[in-house]
Amino acid sequence: MLHALMLRDMRTRFGGSHLGYAVVVLWPVVHVFILVSVYVFRKVPAPIGDSRALFFASGCVTVLIFQYISREVMKAVMMNRPLTYYPQVKLIDVVFARIIVEIVTGFLGLLTVMAILAAFGVNPFPADPITAISGYCAAILLGIGIGTVNIGIISFFPAWLMGYQLFSIVMYIASGTMFLPSYLPKELYEIMKYNPAVQIVEWVRLGYYPNLGVKVDYMYVILFSLTSLTLGLLLERYVVRQRT
Repeated sequence: MLHALMLRDMRTRFGGSHLGYAVVVLWPVVHVFILVSVYVFRKVPAPIGDSRALFFASGCVTVLIFQYISREVMKAVMMNRPLTYYPQVKLIDVVFARIIVEIVTGFLGLLTVMAILAAFGVNPFPADPITAISGYCAAILLGIGIGTVNIGIISFFPAWLMGYQLFSIVMYIASGTMFLPSYLPKELYEIMKYNPAVQIVEWVRLGYYPNLGVKVDYMYVILFSLTSLTLGLLLERYVVRQRT
C-alpha cells in the first residue's frame, strides 16, 4: 500500500512524468541557490569560514529539509483525503507515504546542492561528516514531528495551511540560516535556542565548522521532535479520525 501511494505521489505532484518528480527535487534546490546567490553577489561576508556559499547553503538546506517535510505531510492529508474512502487506504498510510517521499526528495536535493557547490569549486564535504549527517537526520525527525502535529491542527482549522506558511517565514528568518545567533547578546541567544530550528542549524554547522564554539542541546532537539511526533499521532488517532 505504501509503495502504491508513494508512486502515485511522485507521479502526480507535478504532472504524470519523471520530469514532474524532478521539479519536486529541484524546487528546494532553486530556493536554496536563489537565497545563496543574493548574499554571494552582494558580497555579504560569511561570519565563519572562507566560503559564503557553503555557510549560507548549510543553513538554508537544513531548515528547508525540516520545513518542506512538515508542510508537505500536512498538504498530503488535505490533497489525498478522497483516497481514504477506499477501505484499503488508511489516513496514516497517506502520511507515512508522503514522509518517505519527502525524505528521499530531501536526500536527492542535498546531493544536488553538494554537486552544484562542487561544480563551482566549493568543497561541500563537512569536516565532521557524522555530526553533519546526524544534524540532517535531526532536521528530518523534527519535520516529521511538526508535520504530524500540523495534521491534527488542520483537521479542525484548515486555514492553518496558510498560517503555517507565514509562520515558516518567521521561523526561517529567526533560525540563524544567514547569521550566527551565538554572536547576538547572550540573553537573546538563550531565548532563541528554545527554537529547535536554531539548534539543528548549529548542529549541522558544527559538522562543517568544528571550531564554531557553540553548544547544541542534542537531547532537547530529539525530545522536542519525539514529543511532537507523539502528540501528532495522538491527534491523528483521537481527533483526525473522528472527523473523517
